[in-house]
Amino acid sequence: MLDVYLSGSVERVSPEAPVPVVRVDSEVAAPGGAANVATGVAALGVECRLVAAVGTDDSATVLSERLAAGEVSPDDLIPMSGRPTTRKTRILARHQQMLRVDHEDPEPMTAQDHQRLAQRALDAVDWADALVIEDYDKGVITGDLARELLRRARAKGIPSVVDPKLRHFFDFPGTTVFKPNARELAAALGLEKEPRDEVTLHPLLDRLKCDCLLLTLGEEGMLLVEPSADTRLLPPEAREVFDVTGAGDTVTAVLAVCLLAGATVGHAAYLANLAAGIEVTRLGAVPVTADELVQALHRRSAESNDRSRS
Repeated sequence: MLDVYLSGSVERVSPEAPVPVVRVDSEVAAPGGAANVATGVAALGVECRLVAAVGTDDSATVLSERLAAGEVSPDDLIPMSGRPTTRKTRILARHQQMLRVDHEDPEPMTAQDHQRLAQRALDAVDWADALVIEDYDKGVITGDLARELLRRARAKGIPSVVDPKLRHFFDFPGTTVFKPNARELAAALGLEKEPRDEVTLHPLLDRLKCDCLLLTLGEEGMLLVEPSADTRLLPPEAREVFDVTGAGDTVTAVLAVCLLAGATVGHAAYLANLAAGIEVTRLGAVPVTADELVQALHRRSAESNDRSRS
């Protein structure tokens, strides 16, 4: 995806309809969706291959340029004729989001196009030390492809992180960390309320066929469900939330990098939560660097020591 931010000011209401008129002062384009995860991985000092579908349009060109600037090669972007590059345009006034406009085609791609993308993705898994699957219900992920990618990752002994959407929610067996948000999980299970209790959450490890479940709760933090431990709440780290755009992608990127570096799921989730606390304090999806994460960890440790002494 390509994220576009149109920022400006509002000084009057349109005479044509009761809507504010935003006078645009700046336009910024940045990698979004899985591309944002990829630049987040690169910002932590890890080489990343991004396999994704794009159109044959100007948005694809801009996305390729932004990826290269973020030290992610655009070589694995698969151009699809007749489909637009997914683009999300956010209109902001005084840093407040007024409107979002999406250009996309969520229908499944042709069998030929999907075969091209699937082969590139399978090749990338053979190259990689960790696998991330970002599903946005844009017609890219299928159950067969997801299962084969995860089967290969499992056979190689490399960790995997999956961020699912509703259409293929139960098509990711063998995932190391399955990372839905609470609303998505409730919808997939047909529940009226978001599940938070161990009685509901622990059996899901078997149902989803995943090693661990990391449930994101928005402003309430995250819940980590592991097979041999009590469900653990990771409270939000941010003192002030400025913009939640990209926070989930940051969590995914940090999780994957920590797991491939040998961290436990618990330690990886802790660091991912810390990184999300950095991400939401700034406007737009800006990758969290390794230095920023280390500095935040030192501050957190110093604060814990101060509380212990007081």
